[in-house]
Amino acid sequence: MQNIKLLMTPGPTMLPPRVLEAMGRQIIHHRTKEFEVVFDGLQEDLKYVFQTKNIILIFASSGTGAMESAVVNLFSPGDKVLAVSIGSFGDRFAEIASAFSLEVQKLSVQWGEAVDPIQVKNILDGDSENRIKAVLMTHNETSTGVTNDVEAIARLTRNSGRLLVVDAISSLGGIDLQRDNWGVDVVLTGSQKALMAPPGLSFACLSDKAWEACNRSKLPKFYWDYKKYRKGILKEVSENPPYTPAISLMSGQAEALKIIREEGLASIFERQARLALATQLGAKALGLELFPKQDISSHIITAIKAPEGIDIEKVRKIMNLKYDIMVTGGQKHLKGKILRIGHCGYCSMNDLIKTFSALECALAGAGWSVDPGSAVSAVQKVIFAKDLEDVK
Repeated sequence: MQNIKLLMTPGPTMLPPRVLEAMGRQIIHHRTKEFEVVFDGLQEDLKYVFQTKNIILIFASSGTGAMESAVVNLFSPGDKVLAVSIGSFGDRFAEIASAFSLEVQKLSVQWGEAVDPIQVKNILDGDSENRIKAVLMTHNETSTGVTNDVEAIARLTRNSGRLLVVDAISSLGGIDLQRDNWGVDVVLTGSQKALMAPPGLSFACLSDKAWEACNRSKLPKFYWDYKKYRKGILKEVSENPPYTPAISLMSGQAEALKIIREEGLASIFERQARLALATQLGAKALGLELFPKQDISSHIITAIKAPEGIDIEKVRKIMNLKYDIMVTGGQKHLKGKILRIGHCGYCSMNDLIKTFSALECALAGAGWSVDPGSAVSAVQKVIFAKDLEDVK
C-alpha cells in the first residue's frame, strides 16, 4: 500500500476529509437544478472569500489559465502595462502579457524582497501620457516566500483610469485581501492552495472599471471570454457556465468553502500568522536563516536559506523518502539554495511538529549540527503562546 505523503508545499495542499467525500459522490449533470444549487452556493461562498459583492468567474484551469484570461479580456494589442515581479510568478505574468503583444514595462525586484510602493508610484507619476493601462502584480510570491503590499498599490490605481490586476493564486483565503474595500480591479486565484481543493479550478473577480475594460478589449478569446461567463451567472442566458464545468472539482471546492466559512476569515488569517511564525522560529532554532526579511515573510509559505555546506536537495529527499513529508526547493537561480515549507489551507500545528521533527533528522543526516528537539520546541512555544508578540 502506498504511503500517504504529508504535502507541506506551496500547492497542491492537503485536502480535508469532507472535500474528499464530496468529490467521491456520483457525478451529476451540469444542466440540472441540482448543479445550479452547487454553482449558486459556490458564488456566495466565493464572494465571502474574495470579500466582494461582485460575481466570481469560475474556470476549469490552473492559476496560470486565470492569468492568461485576465490579459486577453482586459487589453488590446499594443496596450502598455507595468508588470511588477518579485519572483518566478511575477515573471510569468509579464511573459503572458508579452505573448499577447502587450507592451510590457517590467519592474523587477530582487528575489527575496517585496516591491516598494514608492517605486510603483514614481513610474506611474512619470507616465505623463497615461499610456500605462494597468499594473500586474503578485500578492504572495511562493517562489521566494514574500508578500507584497497590495493595499498600498491599490491606493495608487483605484482613483485613476488604470487597472490593478492581482495574482492572488496562493494568497486568497489565507492572507487578507479585500477586493471591494481596497479597490483591487481584478483578483485571480486557484483552488489548490489556501482554498483547500485539488488543482484544476481558477477564479476571477472584476470591478466595474475592469468590466468596462473588457468591453474595449480587442484581443482574441473564446473559452476565456469573460462576458460569456458573466451572462450565465446573471441568468441572461440559460447555459451556465457556457462550457462543460469540472463538476467533481466544483463539488469539492463548494465543501471546502463551507469549511472556510465555518472557521471564519479572521480566524484563518490569525491561524496562518501563527503557523508562519512557528515555521520561522523553528527554522531559526536550527541555526537556519530566513530567505526574506521576517516582516515581509509570507504567511502561506516560508523560504529558508540552505545552510552552508549542506546539500538541501538531499535534505528534501530524506524527508520525502524516509519520513513521507514533502517540502519544496528553490526555482530557477534559487535551486539548491533555499528550502520552502508550505503551511496553508488544511494545515495544522501538528503537521508543523511532524515536519520539523523530520527536518531535524534530515539535516542531521546531511551533516548539519542539530540540537535534537530544538525546532519542535520552538514550534510548541508558538502553539502555547496566547499572544504572538510574546514569542516573536
